[in-house]
Amino acid sequence: QVQLVESGGGLVQVGGSLRLSCSASGFAFSTQSMSWYRQAPGKEREFVAQIYTGGTRTNYVESVKGRFTISRDNPKNTMYLQMNSLKPEDTAVYYCNDAFQLKPWGQGTQVTVSS
Repeated sequence: QVQLVESGGGLVQVGGSLRLSCSASGFAFSTQSMSWYRQAPGKEREFVAQIYTGGTRTNYVESVKGRFTISRDNPKNTMYLQMNSLKPEDTAVYYCNDAFQLKPWGQGTQVTVSS
């Protein structure tokens, strides 16, 4: 069955870095554009970054441009999100899904940035 498993979150200080991973199974990962999303407490889930199938074309929400880098390893069915220069407003649960949010949501991974 289709499964998305996020990992790599944690507690980090302002200015720190984390690398999130999204392990995918049950579908043709290499043929799908994939995205990262996040949901902060009391807020709706929002788009963070997208990567197209080949891995060279990406999109980011304005607030993370220049700080976050999305990438993918198609043979490993895995997507990554390198997060640098983290800010308190990056605190959220981070999720991965396809670009149309059609897959069942995973449990997410908590990122907490402390000041």
